[in-house]
Amino acid sequence: MDGVNSDLVTRPITKRTVLGQVFVCSGCCCGRTDKGKPSIPVDWLKKSWKERRLLKSVQLTITGCLGPCDILNVVSIWTQDRQIWFGGITTDAPYEDLLEWAESTRKLGEPAPIPESLLEHQFERFCG
Repeated sequence: MDGVNSDLVTRPITKRTVLGQVFVCSGCCCGRTDKGKPSIPVDWLKKSWKERRLLKSVQLTITGCLGPCDILNVVSIWTQDRQIWFGGITTDAPYEDLLEWAESTRKLGEPAPIPESLLEHQFERFCG
């Protein structure tokens, strides 16, 4: 770093105990009803996350394209230990299960088991 003593630079540290983060793709394909794709209940998710006060323990991020675009309505859960990918979500029920997972995670103080109904949508994002 030019002209800055690196010994004096402090790294940012979060004060929150975040147990996980949920990424919901709302990019070029996912949720694009104008392109004939299934909808995503984005407003409902945001409102529900806020009402249940989940944001400080399980963060919700509505994001642009997560890919892969050949799988519709992609969601990813990130925790300290793993990253899980879900896709092909065409109804609201899996989003309701996602909310329940976040609620359980907050109550447990650690990532809760993934509901079976969500595991039906799980896929491997990166093939080895």
